Amino acid sequence: MISGFDRYFQIAPCFRDEDGRADRSPGEHYQLDMEMAFVEQEDVFKIVEPIFYDLFKEFGKGKKINKTPFPKIKYKESLEKYGTDKPDLRNPIELVNVTKIFKSEDVRLKIFKDIIAKGGIVKAIPVPNTLSRPRSFFDGLNNWAISEGASGLAYITFEKAKNKIVGKGPIAKFFSESAILELMKNCKITEKDSVFFVCNKEKEAIKFSGIARQKIAEELKLIDEKSFHFCWVTDYPMYEYDEKEKKIDFSHNPFSMPQVEMKEFSKIDPLKILAYQYDLVCNGYELSSGAIRNHIPEYLFKVFDKVGYSKNMVEKNFSGMIKALSYGAPPHGGMAPGIDRIVMLLANQKNIREVTLFPLNQNAQDLLMEAPSEVTEKQLKELNIKVIKKN
Repeated sequence: MISGFDRYFQIAPCFRDEDGRADRSPGEHYQLDMEMAFVEQEDVFKIVEPIFYDLFKEFGKGKKINKTPFPKIKYKESLEKYGTDKPDLRNPIELVNVTKIFKSEDVRLKIFKDIIAKGGIVKAIPVPNTLSRPRSFFDGLNNWAISEGASGLAYITFEKAKNKIVGKGPIAKFFSESAILELMKNCKITEKDSVFFVCNKEKEAIKFSGIARQKIAEELKLIDEKSFHFCWVTDYPMYEYDEKEKKIDFSHNPFSMPQVEMKEFSKIDPLKILAYQYDLVCNGYELSSGAIRNHIPEYLFKVFDKVGYSKNMVEKNFSGMIKALSYGAPPHGGMAPGIDRIVMLLANQKNIREVTLFPLNQNAQDLLMEAPSEVTEKQLKELNIKVIKKN
């Protein structure tokens, strides 16, 4: 963009120091990198959506695809409703924050109240049509939660008795009749349904309720396996608080454009600043990240200053970029979909190693080629590299 091209794309190998997961090869992947000058976020969406719709229609083996424009979900809303920023929209379950109900006098569950008093929250997972489910179904999910490191998965089922709805299950006795009705109203459920609960610190409660939401949907076969459901997740926070370092840090891409005018930037709480960052998500997998880029050097200095980088530090560490941008760069943005992950979805595989030519295990080893192998002293000398072995 700086050199004068108004748009470009490339298919490129990308190397990153990342751990291996089911949907991510350790250290490397291929991406379709695209960038455009003089675009806003909506322009990128309009260009990318038809590509993915046509691609998945052509090679998706007859699976249904949701029509364009793809739904847009704000990052905060995605966490609240789905417990993740990579929501699987084939799953109809939506999470509900019911902390207020558990704080009231109508609920006498001390263990939850103690967690709430320390800043915790309660996330409800409303589950449809569980009237015919045996006790073993609920106990099985509770045992699964414990095996995942949680303290369990509390639940309430409902039934109609003597013309009124009553709660059933291990914790139902702690709820008054009005609390039961309030819970059902908040979760939009009937006496044929159930509600599971996750109570923890906010971050942990959101994360585990999202995992449980997906697990329960899989158990009940609520997910339409014959469809692709795309969405955009937008409005990522520019910064987050790092509990370990006890300081403000970048939450995503530091070179993205903040959604704040430069003259107003310094007056705003950094944790309330959003960025023009977006992810394309399909069936619970992030297929691409992208952003509108920050092309103004003076604004970059302000952005980095919030996390403790002085102007001199930014000029020293990113001298090439700052120098190039200082000659005048157009507003620009783009994204880089991961080709391996797209192929994994189209091939209906759950693990990216199934579609990788020479797959690496989680230790970044190629077991077929027995790589990496021991490097000789001669090879190290040629490259002026020294290996220091750990004790």
